[in-house]
Amino acid sequence: MSAPTSDQLSAPPWPQPRKQSRGPAAERIPAAAPGSAAPVGAIALSVAGLLLLVLIGAAAPNDHTLDSRMPLLALPALPVGGTSTFLTLAAIAAQGIGLLGLLRAAARGWRPPTRRLLGAGAVGALLLCLVTPVGSADVASYAAYGRIAALGGSPYLTAPADLGGGYARLVSSSWQHTPSVYGPLATWVQQLAATIGGDRPMLTIWLLMLANAAVYLLTGLLLVRIAPDRTRAALLWAANPLLLGQLVGGGHLDTYMALFAACAVYVALRARHLWHEVLIGVLLGLTCGVKISAGLLAVGLSWPLLRARDWRRLGVRVPAAVLTLVALYAPVGLGALDPLSDASQMVSVPSLWQLVRWAGHSFPGPAVTAELTSVTWPLLMLLFAWLIHREFTRRHAGSAPPVLVAAFALALGWLLAAPWCMPWYAALAWPLAALLPRARTDVCLLLLTLALALCHNTGGHGWSW
Repeated sequence: MSAPTSDQLSAPPWPQPRKQSRGPAAERIPAAAPGSAAPVGAIALSVAGLLLLVLIGAAAPNDHTLDSRMPLLALPALPVGGTSTFLTLAAIAAQGIGLLGLLRAAARGWRPPTRRLLGAGAVGALLLCLVTPVGSADVASYAAYGRIAALGGSPYLTAPADLGGGYARLVSSSWQHTPSVYGPLATWVQQLAATIGGDRPMLTIWLLMLANAAVYLLTGLLLVRIAPDRTRAALLWAANPLLLGQLVGGGHLDTYMALFAACAVYVALRARHLWHEVLIGVLLGLTCGVKISAGLLAVGLSWPLLRARDWRRLGVRVPAAVLTLVALYAPVGLGALDPLSDASQMVSVPSLWQLVRWAGHSFPGPAVTAELTSVTWPLLMLLFAWLIHREFTRRHAGSAPPVLVAAFALALGWLLAAPWCMPWYAALAWPLAALLPRARTDVCLLLLTLALALCHNTGGHGWSW
């Protein structure tokens, strides 16, 4: 396959751009196929899964929430034992199966009003913000890092355990002694919430939850605005029950990455002038300012320019991204990257690298096995990305912008190959999938996110049956 030329990269992103107009009738969507009735069962499962998660959050504290409760919507705590575990697994399974049914119905021609999907997502996000975070205690770590910064310390040098008090008590024992691994932009958001929350950690957590939900919904609005298939975009993000449970219910700041990524894609698909490249670079720098792993997005979005040897545009985009990162990290120093070196050695379950670690425990030994893993997994990621890109290009040649295909292939390859992977990390891939045509990778991404969600939902407590 020959590399795309600079003129081709400047062409309209879709073969037949959709003109925007006002009102529901303006949605340029495929006509519904005969018999494409609403998938009542899938809708019921999706709603039931979300409501069950809300119930678990309202019945805090339990084995899958923080050890304190949000006073906004509270029910009697669930009994000690496996009750909350079975309910949580049932909720996640219902969300995943419901989403699969929704996507299959959309493939058969089901086209609900986009506004209704956006409204359903907004209602789900609001309900999840009224209860205690479910499935993860990361938001408690965010609050603790913000409190450290608000008190004049550095969350990159000070761990939650050093902070002590009510903030530290809510942090998972696994992360009590771990300084922040998040970017400066994430720290500033956390600091702002903690400054308002003061010595009330649950208020800080609630503010972080509200801001996170607003970012999630804003991302959904933007994706629907730019997607060629608005129903698909709404189903894969705004009204996605699985993502609502993971990103909003868990309060994960990966939603900020998704928003900046969607903005960068929006500009990249319409880039005609060099100042567009400056804006893309700034947005990519901001994305990396949330989590450094977003550098994969920068590489994916810039890969078509590299293949086309468009040094003029790259010569503007890359310095803009680097200068943005320098401006973000200058106040905190490069020491903010130090905690990442320890985090890069971790292996999560399920992961094929866990098997490698077990196999190499005796020979060649843990240290050598860790080094081999750190060298091998990026190569495996590139292999997965190449296979995904080749398959997608073969089946959808001319129907999707190369810049989107490259970025999505790299993001999904990372999720498949990375030794440490959580379900909320998929926030980097789902927005890209929402802008691409329907493909078999949809099911792959859904099953991967579902499998990770079923394995990582204990609210920082670990598994107890």
